[in-house]
Amino acid sequence: MRLAALLSVPLLLLVGCSGSGGDSRLDSGTGAAKGAGAARLKIALITHSGKDDAFWELVQKGAEAAAAKDGVELTYANDPDPTKQAQLVRDAIGDRVDGIAVTLAKPAAMKAPVAAARAAGIPVVGLNSGIDAWKSQGVLEYFGQDESVAGTAVGNKLNELKAKHALCVIHERGNVALEARCAGVKKTFGGRTENLYVEGTDPEAVDTALTAQLRQNPSIDEVVTNGAQFALDAVESVRASGSKAQVATFDLSNDLVKAIRDGDVQFAVDQQPYLQGYLAVDALWLYRTNGNISGGGVAPVLTGPAFVTRTNVATVAKFAAAGTR
Repeated sequence: MRLAALLSVPLLLLVGCSGSGGDSRLDSGTGAAKGAGAARLKIALITHSGKDDAFWELVQKGAEAAAAKDGVELTYANDPDPTKQAQLVRDAIGDRVDGIAVTLAKPAAMKAPVAAARAAGIPVVGLNSGIDAWKSQGVLEYFGQDESVAGTAVGNKLNELKAKHALCVIHERGNVALEARCAGVKKTFGGRTENLYVEGTDPEAVDTALTAQLRQNPSIDEVVTNGAQFALDAVESVRASGSKAQVATFDLSNDLVKAIRDGDVQFAVDQQPYLQGYLAVDALWLYRTNGNISGGGVAPVLTGPAFVTRTNVATVAKFAAAGTR
């Protein structure tokens, strides 16, 4: 019996090590990964972020955390120019990655490269922007908030705060997510809503345009921005212009947490960018290794909206300080 037990050990080891080996890619995108010794999955995260954007640093950080957990080789690339972002997707296809996570801020520009990825057998998930476009483009899943819902929620919040005249600042012209937010505000806000378009990659130009608008329109009593850094800029513009306007914003950052705590910003709408990056990469890994599709591929996986105000900011402060909110 002892001899039989000893002889069975190498047999079990041989059985456990006998896989098809070599390549972790799946022929159909479903089923189990091919063997413990297979090459790591390669996933590309491609966004429309500009340079040194704190929001997108959180998205990337979440993606990197998922990649580390899953043993995935992750590459990150970004470009705010839709044509150049589309080329980044084509580059990832040429690199024969196992999955692509992409933002759809300019859906028309992404349609052809996404179709090319699908034709090459590469699964694609969407995140952050393009909630109205992901299904029609054949993307497996979408991770983010419904921007229209978030916008209408902000409009209702402004009604509760008795605001009368809101200025919604759009820092990237043509971005469908930002347009949907401001349209949502206008839909439910009982007061007057107008949009101000600024060049978000030029902080000085943003300050100049916003300060001038506040000086020209003293009736503006609420500035709504579409990014944490722009909210902090708005606080300075309100002071410089002598305006009595309050500031609210979409999106969160560690610096904005302090501004909410100090009362400089009324509230933020948190869509959890870290979670978006994490879920997008993890979803591609699960799809490649087990055939899973989050939400069944029929409904988006929502990461927001959630209001962060002075009354509850302490609950997220430690996570923001750690760089995960």
